[in-house]
Amino acid sequence: MPMDAACRPALVVGLGNPLLGDDGVGWQVAEHVRREAGPAVEVDCLAVGGLRLMERLVGCHQAIIIDALATGRQPPGAINVFSAADLFGLAAGYSTSVHDMTLAAALRLGQTLALPLPETLWIIGIEVVPTFDFTETLTPPIAAAVPQAARLVLELLRQPVEEGQMI
Repeated sequence: MPMDAACRPALVVGLGNPLLGDDGVGWQVAEHVRREAGPAVEVDCLAVGGLRLMERLVGCHQAIIIDALATGRQPPGAINVFSAADLFGLAAGYSTSVHDMTLAAALRLGQTLALPLPETLWIIGIEVVPTFDFTETLTPPIAAAVPQAARLVLELLRQPVEEGQMI
């Protein structure tokens, strides 16, 4: 039985690995949002992608995913906002596992299976320089982007949900 969108929660997911420095920026932003958003918003910090991330989105009317983004096209700390439609248009097929799929492919599968996926899905990408040093500390430009990204997430949560915006 489908849930009424009015009673389905909004979800904020911080993605990444907090032990790999700037890759943990999604978690930092999510924790900042958790302190500000109140109980009407679910906040998770995860290190998953593809199918497992899509499964976590099931049952939420609105979702915002925050993650590190390494395009090399912008300075570290630049904040990018993508809709799900933008995600479907990206040509990159990167997946962290040969046993998984991209988020775009997983969302298409979820739609095909008629799962109750969010009506609105935003992805916030914070530009980083990839590093594989073990540290829980963000570099200064990434740390400076955390409050700004959190404010952006809170603004997106206040926007009205539009049916069909996800596709």
